[in-house]
Amino acid sequence: MAITLPQSRSCFVCGTENPLGLKLEFSAEPGCVRARFEPRREHAGFQNTVHGGLTSTVLDETMVWACGAATSRFTYCAELTVRFLKPVRPGTAYELIGRLKENRRNRLLLAEAELREPSGTLMASGSGKYMPIDERAVGPMLSDFPSDPRAAFARINGPKPPDATV
Repeated sequence: MAITLPQSRSCFVCGTENPLGLKLEFSAEPGCVRARFEPRREHAGFQNTVHGGLTSTVLDETMVWACGAATSRFTYCAELTVRFLKPVRPGTAYELIGRLKENRRNRLLLAEAELREPSGTLMASGSGKYMPIDERAVGPMLSDFPSDPRAAFARINGPKPPDATV
């Protein structure tokens, strides 16, 4: 069963109160996260094609949530690679799917994401290397969420043993 992940208030991609934001809603289940992305006309960079930077942004965000859902840790992108396979068009509802591929001792996380059109055709894919955010910096970040995302992570992965670090 999919768990709805909390949205921040200010994030450009998932923030509920960002007037220029995309307001994507992510859900997670063991092994992957998903979101629906319907780019608007103003997201076009050239001739009815969504700007590649925006496509990269939503793939990155998907991988960040995939890392968080799998490890219960907040991460930032250290390296991002995107493959643009077909033009992404405004007005089409695409599906984003992200997965954690490898956890290297909680120091480096490798993730992948896909952007697919409704028929399932792969439009773009991304891979990235993500690094956990120091726990001392997480506290202030949490104030941007109406509820602690780690509670949702726990519902996906089950409770952590008492000696586990988060």
